[in-house]
Amino acid sequence: MSLAVVGAMLLDAVTGEPRVLWDHWPHPAVLMGRAVGWMDQQLNTGNQRRLRGVAALVGLVVGAGLLGWLLSLLPGIVAEVIVGAILLAQRSLSDHVRAVADALRLSVGDGRRSVAMIVGRDTAQMDQAAVARAAIESAAENLSDGVTAPVFWFLIGGLPGLLIYKIVNTADSMIGHRTPRHKEFGWASARFDDLLNLIPARLTTLLIWLTAPRRFDWPAIIRDARLHRSPNAGWPEAAMAQVLDIALSGPRSYHGEMKPYLYVNPTGHHDIGPDEIDAADRILWQTWGIGLSVCVAIAIIGWII
Repeated sequence: MSLAVVGAMLLDAVTGEPRVLWDHWPHPAVLMGRAVGWMDQQLNTGNQRRLRGVAALVGLVVGAGLLGWLLSLLPGIVAEVIVGAILLAQRSLSDHVRAVADALRLSVGDGRRSVAMIVGRDTAQMDQAAVARAAIESAAENLSDGVTAPVFWFLIGGLPGLLIYKIVNTADSMIGHRTPRHKEFGWASARFDDLLNLIPARLTTLLIWLTAPRRFDWPAIIRDARLHRSPNAGWPEAAMAQVLDIALSGPRSYHGEMKPYLYVNPTGHHDIGPDEIDAADRILWQTWGIGLSVCVAIAIIGWII
């Protein structure tokens, strides 16, 4: 299995999201989104919505696990490598982050439009530093749930583990918010996603630490991570802020309402821009390289044993 993971990581790094393919066929993430949307439409009604949300999550997990198991029965590892590469997001994450840096060098307006493609907060009033913070926070969080976590569950559970993680993560992003419609129905998806990301988020922090161990203040990392509204996202964000010596998070607007979030690494530089985004992108690839080395080592050990 570890050999398939190595192949998937390399293929994803080279090809990313080839538009020539996904312009003609729906991406698996789109299909997962449709499945979650169908469950939402069919079951998110009436009473006992939390119980209905649990049932929806069980159905999605069982379906994803069975599909992964069927795909794993195909001979060789080609199918596992291809499916794994499709569901990893290292190259696409890097491309999106670098696009924000390139746009911000043209103008703040271009930067706002570019970062709006990868974050859910309001972008119309952002200055250069706010655009840069948003891009770097997205890079850190998605490094965890778009790369480290899929690789981790691919190693642990093969294709069933990978597909189960991705469907749960998709469900969390669509119905896991505390809105009037989804507060009860999405409860199970949000909690299960938190559980599945518990170890990967902290592994991501460790990988970032390995890129620059002398810059790390572990007590500060733990303090800042616990201040985050998410039990997991604060860890890679705090690590990225420390390595780059910048302040992340802080106040931002959602749907016209300003949220008074605290800064992560508040003593770091606040006046940041495209150069810091580029530095964050380099950390993405450094952590990817360390992770790949670990997977190669696991594959070699498995082959020897």
